[in-house]
Amino acid sequence: MDTLRFTAGEPAVRITRLGPGLWQALDDGRVAGRGEATTRPDGRVFLSVDAWHRSVFDQLAREMLAAVPDPVHTVVDETDRELLDGWQRAGLTVRRREWEYVAPTDPQVTGPVGLPSGVAFVPAGSADEGPLRELDRVIRAEVEATVGWSEMPAEVLPRAAGDTIVDPSKYAVAVEEGEYVGLVRVVQVTRLPRIGLIAVRADRRRRGIARGLLTHTLDVLRQAGIPTASAEVNEANAAATALFEGIGARRANSTVELMRHGR
Repeated sequence: MDTLRFTAGEPAVRITRLGPGLWQALDDGRVAGRGEATTRPDGRVFLSVDAWHRSVFDQLAREMLAAVPDPVHTVVDETDRELLDGWQRAGLTVRRREWEYVAPTDPQVTGPVGLPSGVAFVPAGSADEGPLRELDRVIRAEVEATVGWSEMPAEVLPRAAGDTIVDPSKYAVAVEEGEYVGLVRVVQVTRLPRIGLIAVRADRRRRGIARGLLTHTLDVLRQAGIPTASAEVNEANAAATALFEGIGARRANSTVELMRHGR
């Protein structure tokens, strides 16, 4: 357990490292803030600080950044200017922005529910696990070979090493000539389901398969009495932006990922 005390020109705060990835700030014996460094499944390290006072935030962030090797990341709601400013004071810079879209499930808004001729929809819970995992590996390899998986929405689901399908029952797929060619993952988060991933094999794109997967999935939610679903879209992903805006989804919130590359 490491301890460091700050006093010069700042409220006296004792910073204690409680263990791997955990810090605590004490002000006269009372907890004034906490910090955490979390390694996500893709290997990236994300920092978070919860502190009531700007000075306590700065001291915690400074101590954490001195202890954690670069690169480090954090994610901030863009409307939280105080938190955003705090991480920028600590030396992190904005790497990318993600928009949260709220998508209607009503086909009168989204447009007709359908897939291209010869392509069938297999709803969540009905996909064969083997072909599903193979499709996931193919798509991830294609993404990694182009923009890189780090440009996709940050994933925080725990998984075994090398296993990217955590729960096969959450995936619906598109099938053509007996092959799985596209997939969509829906995660139930309280009352607002989240579309966590939608992707199509590179050799089957630009035919409306992604739109068909999305409209089918939204219609299944509508039949379950759910009026809307959410999705996070990288601001730089023009195709995904066009897909969601094309079915009537609206922007609700935005988050920014900040990063420090190295000292």
